Amino acid sequence: MSHTPALLAEFAPTGVLRASINLGNPILAKAGADGQPFGVSVDLARGFAKYLDLPLELVVFDAAGKSVDAVTNEQADFGFFAVDPVRGAGIHFTAPYVLIEGSYMVPETSAIQSNDEVDTAGRRVVVGKGSAYDLYLTRELKHATLVRAATSPTVVDTFVSQGCEVAAGVKQQLEADALRVPGVRLLPGRFMVIQQAMGLPKSRSAEALAVLSAYVEDMKQSGFVAQALQRHSIQGASVAPAA
Repeated sequence: MSHTPALLAEFAPTGVLRASINLGNPILAKAGADGQPFGVSVDLARGFAKYLDLPLELVVFDAAGKSVDAVTNEQADFGFFAVDPVRGAGIHFTAPYVLIEGSYMVPETSAIQSNDEVDTAGRRVVVGKGSAYDLYLTRELKHATLVRAATSPTVVDTFVSQGCEVAAGVKQQLEADALRVPGVRLLPGRFMVIQQAMGLPKSRSAEALAVLSAYVEDMKQSGFVAQALQRHSIQGASVAPAA
């Protein structure tokens, strides 16, 4: 598909398409043994650069909040985010391409047995600062106290070191942590469904958002997203329905 020079310049004002990649969510991206990022979002970023026929630069961060700030402040041209109204102040979102579950972890000896028992006075819930579930739980929890770890991958270590009552996070991250941290368990079910979308700085035009949105729909309908999830051995995430 051909795009006008003006539109390409809007997508990549520096001449290079800068993709913000968040390593804080292992479902979307991880660092390889060589330090280079790989994963579903990296595949989608490369595909979008090819779609626009533009050179690509990966701008890598260790936390969602930093990735959000980079795109909001136009230090990157697009990124991969959980849809949230707070982030929507600075970012145009496409429809989601992947749905991810948010879960709770507690000590094995905890009296807490279900998600609806978490929001109780005196309980501390550890979240990754600026993550989708931090933003969500900030709005939803009325009695429990949030404790913010520096990044999502450090939530469980913070939960253990501070002796907190609950850890919150992406289910797959917590399951991986449970394999290395003794004496913990995940609560059944989920407390939220995280809608992962692509996004542009709010200053970019409706035409640019329409192009990015069309790309996302193409990637879902063509099977690209499903194949990427399979290729990277991602369990527990599903392709979002068509917009």
